[in-house]
Amino acid sequence: MRKITYILVLLISITACKSTKKAKTSSKKNQKTTKVANTPTNSKADTKVINNIIQTAEKYNGVRYKYGGTTKKGMDCSGLITTAFNSENIQLPRTTGSLATTGNWVDVKEVQKGDLLFFATSKNSRRINHVGLVTEARRGFVEFIHSTTSAGVITSKLSEKYWYFAFVQARRIL
Repeated sequence: MRKITYILVLLISITACKSTKKAKTSSKKNQKTTKVANTPTNSKADTKVINNIIQTAEKYNGVRYKYGGTTKKGMDCSGLITTAFNSENIQLPRTTGSLATTGNWVDVKEVQKGDLLFFATSKNSRRINHVGLVTEARRGFVEFIHSTTSAGVITSKLSEKYWYFAFVQARRIL
């Protein structure tokens, strides 16, 4: 199943807006990964950066959805992620498809604050088309912020039936 998901992600990666900065790539679990930060996982510096990224994303809570949006006038899901990470000078690809191959794959049971969650929300499709940022994670509980077409920027729980069944993968940037 992971092979199929990986192949689908590669085939459907859309590059509507590309980051101009190139990132180094490395391999983990036979998936393309992009190394963005040089600091070790769970360091005090990472924790501070992650908290700042989450705080930036939360400033957009309630902002309406706008395709391609990256401001308080309107925000889409990948725009929220790239804007939040840009606040800490971490450049990420602009599209959800490209984000889905950035960083390292993480098992959903090991998700931490600052990780990205990817979803397939189209009926009868496992194509990744939505992304959220984990704001809280503990055993059996994951909360994430994202921008939805129906409600704009909101915080949801992975345990909600809709998001639980739409979940495809998690990735760690820092």
